[in-house]
Amino acid sequence: LDNPNLKVVLITGCSSGIGLRIAVMLAKDEQKRYHVIATMRDLKRKDKLVEAAGDAYGKTLSLAVLDVCSDESVKQCIDGIKDRHVDILINNAGIGLVGPLESIPIEEMKKVFETNFFGVIRMIKEVMPDMKKRRGGHIIVVSSVMGLQGVVFNDVYAASKFAMEGFCESLAVQLLKFNVTLSMIEPGPVHTEFEAKMIQDVRQKEYPGADPDTIHYFKNVYLPSSVDIFEVLGQTPDDIARVSTVHCVTLGPSLCLKSTCIICEFVFSPVGL
Repeated sequence: LDNPNLKVVLITGCSSGIGLRIAVMLAKDEQKRYHVIATMRDLKRKDKLVEAAGDAYGKTLSLAVLDVCSDESVKQCIDGIKDRHVDILINNAGIGLVGPLESIPIEEMKKVFETNFFGVIRMIKEVMPDMKKRRGGHIIVVSSVMGLQGVVFNDVYAASKFAMEGFCESLAVQLLKFNVTLSMIEPGPVHTEFEAKMIQDVRQKEYPGADPDTIHYFKNVYLPSSVDIFEVLGQTPDDIARVSTVHCVTLGPSLCLKSTCIICEFVFSPVGL
């Protein structure tokens, strides 16, 4: 780190979408307050991030390999940071899963929880002890509106986000004693390459084990309406990045932050924030 006064921000899932935009936005901060460590599983996918970062790459933005599903990878990444010092951890990495429940193998469901739930826990467990010792730090989790409201055919994905919401609400209370804050960003529909590819894939996919009526409802009712919702209400990764950086990092922490006014305000906060 060239400037020890910069806050170290570690972000997961930065090869595209929300993670990429958060990384770039913080790295290009006009006041130059942050050194961003943008991580991804495969650095061969770094080109879009490097291009978007421009002159910030190599100065206020650096890259690191990180697989949130691997204990060894997580530890190796954190150990590679000077003094293991992370001021702000942004847990963005996540995967989706949509379709009739009968046709989804248990192994596919486990993969969703491994990334969306246990992946976040791995990251928090690795940085939390150091934050507590320093009596300072901020942990941000990119959750989803589906952590507040289940959506048809998104059973498993919603379950992974509900689990994360409960985990974060509980942990946030414990961390306050150590001056460590935890925030969740709860986006609505977001236009990303991931979302577009997923819709394209599920249209062509077969759904063994599901009855004809359910398949018809999924392909001919749910999918078209889902596309319409994304078209009308969909936000951009920049919108989410703005919420993450402005509200969570710049203005100070809050437990739950909605990225769009279509999500109702959270009326209860166990930490009073």
